[in-house]
Amino acid sequence: MQNNTFSTLFVGQNLIKLKEVDSTNNYLKNLASNSEPLPEGTVIMADNQFAGRGQQESVWQTEAGKNISTSIYLKPSFLAIKKQFYLNIAVSLAVADALSYFLPLAVAVKWPNDIYYNRKKLGGILIENSLTGTTIKSAVIGIGLNINQQVFKSDLAEKATSVFQILHKELDLELVMEKIFVYIEKYYLNLKSEKYSILHSNYLKKLLYFDLEANYIHNGQVFEGKIKGVEESGYLIMEVDNQIKNFNFKEIEYIHTN
Repeated sequence: MQNNTFSTLFVGQNLIKLKEVDSTNNYLKNLASNSEPLPEGTVIMADNQFAGRGQQESVWQTEAGKNISTSIYLKPSFLAIKKQFYLNIAVSLAVADALSYFLPLAVAVKWPNDIYYNRKKLGGILIENSLTGTTIKSAVIGIGLNINQQVFKSDLAEKATSVFQILHKELDLELVMEKIFVYIEKYYLNLKSEKYSILHSNYLKKLLYFDLEANYIHNGQVFEGKIKGVEESGYLIMEVDNQIKNFNFKEIEYIHTN
């Protein structure tokens, strides 16, 4: 564990850098369960993550040394289990705000926590909570972002983008990470102060296609719907054929359009 120079209160002040790992989330979870109590804000950073995971075991692919593959250890024991989606909101807002600092246009969040720019995917977030009683004992926040990757495989080229492809120059990865950590602390403190309505309102403002007609896929069928909101549980509220319907994670798929 290394002391670091990030200008943060606690996120990233304990930093573990790895050349290669299967998954930074897995590494951090194992560390938390097999060692002395970890300081809150401990960060795992890997040059290469060869088995990174997205939501519900989907695979996250990244080019070694070009992108951000990191996991953050938090202890939001103040947060009731029924409000755990607000942690997702806080982290999503933090990453979107941090990247927006470097880019000409604002970054959007595709429900529940994919990071998008100009309708292409910049990255994603995977949060894994450890529960005890009615609270969250700890949370491992995995963040994967396309920063300096120049080329994507053909099956991803139409759907994915990177900061390099947008700016046509490389960014210092640790500079981007510091900005992310600063914003995570900001929104985490908002969460701790129970500013739920502010977090929820800001999340909807950044939500891709909020209150706009768009096409989605559900059970193999294409339908047109309009996102109207997000429940406290994280369920997506949509208007479909003049009716309000709720969707759980991975129940619908967003159709990419250029």
